[in-house]
Parts: sequence; C-alpha cells; structure tokens
Amino acid sequence: MSIVKLKDKSFKISITEAEIKERVKAVAQQMSKDLEGKNPLFLGVLNGSFIFAADLMREMTIPCEISFVKLASYQGTTSTGKIKEVFGINEDLTNRTVVIVEDIVESGLTMKQMIESLGTRNPAAIHICTLFFKPCKLKEDIHPEYVAFSIPDDFIVGYGLDYDQQGRGLKDVYTIVE
Repeated sequence: MSIVKLKDKSFKISITEAEIKERVKAVAQQMSKDLEGKNPLFLGVLNGSFIFAADLMREMTIPCEISFVKLASYQGTTSTGKIKEVFGINEDLTNRTVVIVEDIVESGLTMKQMIESLGTRNPAAIHICTLFFKPCKLKEDIHPEYVAFSIPDDFIVGYGLDYDQQGRGLKDVYTIVE
C-alpha cells in the first residue's frame, strides 16, 4: 500500500515499518544504557505516542514504568499553538527519572509546558524521547535527547500519528501528497 487516502487527503509511504522498528530498537538500547539503575518512569503523551511508547517499552532492557498524559494542540493538519491538558499524572515524581515519550516534537511548545509542569513535582531528571523531530519548526529551546527520526516539515500519519483521528493504525509512516 504505497498511497493511502484518509478523508480528503492522499498520503504516500515515507518511512517503512522495518525502518521504524530498527530505530525504535536503537533508541531503546541507548536509553537502557544511559538510564541503567534509574528505573525511569516513561510518560507517554496521548494519543499519538501510544504505539511508539509500547514498542519502546518492549525493547528496553532495564526496569522501567509507564504512565500516560493527554495533551491536545492539533486540529486537522495544523497545531493550534495552544496546549490544554486533558488528563494528567497521578504518580509521585519526587526523585524519579522521568522520560517524556512523544510522537513528534515540532515547535517545542508542548514539551516546554510538560517540562515546566513536571518540574513542580521534584523529579530527579527529565528526559525527552521522541519518534519524530522537526528541528526546522522549533520555537522553544528544547533539545530531545532521544530522537528516532529527524524529519523535514512534512505532515505525516501512521504508527500512532493521525489526520483527524484517521490513520493511526498504519504500520508505515506516510507523508501528505499535495
């Protein structure tokens, strides 16, 4: 399936499932090495990161835990620039190593808000792990330590990412066809 149609838009394959699995495994290996002995708490940002977070957890070789937070900043194919927390964190983060697991970091606004919010809970450390990073779109001084793919400013779907809630279940990642 090299072209898919979701609602009113067409998308073509840009990153295969095999490439994604390879990069997720590499990121998990690096994190397992860097965070050994820390029992990190992964905070998956819903909805987009749920597949990435699950696959990442399965590849980790150290003890770790996972929870989820839901934030919203998208409508259709554009970020609203306003992040609203839909539901938050119930875990005690005091002296914990926290890893924010995000599907995509673009402007950095969501990450900045998350880091500020988490910082009030006294974690030992906060790390950012993202499946996709668009450095050309960055507006905040945010530097994800763990990045599976740096990509250009294309709208993508698949592997958890959506277009108006469609396409999350696609195993490959697709780029919009203009």
